[in-house]
Amino acid sequence: MPNYSRTLLPLSGVVLLGLGLIAFSTSNTYANQKQSTALSRTDVAAAPLYGFRLPDIDGRPIDLKTFKGKVLLIVNTASMCGNTPQYAGLQEIYERYQEQGFEVLAFPANDFGQQEPGTNQEIKGFCYTKYSVSFPLFSKISVVGKDKHPLYRYLTEQSAFPGRVTWNFQKYLVDRSGNVIGKYDPGMNPLSPAILTDVERALAAS
Repeated sequence: MPNYSRTLLPLSGVVLLGLGLIAFSTSNTYANQKQSTALSRTDVAAAPLYGFRLPDIDGRPIDLKTFKGKVLLIVNTASMCGNTPQYAGLQEIYERYQEQGFEVLAFPANDFGQQEPGTNQEIKGFCYTKYSVSFPLFSKISVVGKDKHPLYRYLTEQSAFPGRVTWNFQKYLVDRSGNVIGKYDPGMNPLSPAILTDVERALAAS
C-alpha cells in the first residue's frame, strides 16, 4: 500500500470573529439548519450532495437529503485493508458526537487491492461482528474509474476538494449545509486531532 502523508490540508475558509479573522484548517463558514427530508430544487442546486440516493447495506434506498442539517464524515471502506482497524475509530468518533448531530457514512468499495471482495451481507456481518458499528453502512460501490458512482464523481471532481480517491478510508467532512469542507488521507486515524478539531468546529458552528 502507498505511504500516505498525514499532513494537514491547506486553509479553506475563514470566519469573522469580532474585529479579527481566524483561519480554520479545512473549514468554511457553516450554516446551522434544521434537518429536513424535503428539499427544493434550489436546495439541491446549492448543496448537490443532498441530491444523491444510494442503497444501504440491506438494499434500501437512502436519500442523502435525510442527513441535511448534520455534520457528515464520508468514508470509502474495505474489510481486508491495513486501514480496516479504522472502523474502531469511526465507531468511537460516531458515538462521541452523534447526539450533537454527527454521522459517519461508510461506502464499501473493492477498488484498491481487491480488499473488499465480499457481498453486502458479508460486509455487514464483518462490520457488525468485529467492530460493532452502528453508523450507516451503504451497499458496495466503486469510487474510482469508469464505474465511479456519481456521489464520488461529485466529491472528486466538483467539490471544494477535488482529486481522486487514493486508497481505502479516504475521508470527506461535510458541514450542516451540505458543503464539503475537508478531505483527509486514507492513513489518517479518524481520532486524529486534526479531524476531531474540524468536526467539533463544524458541530459548534451556527
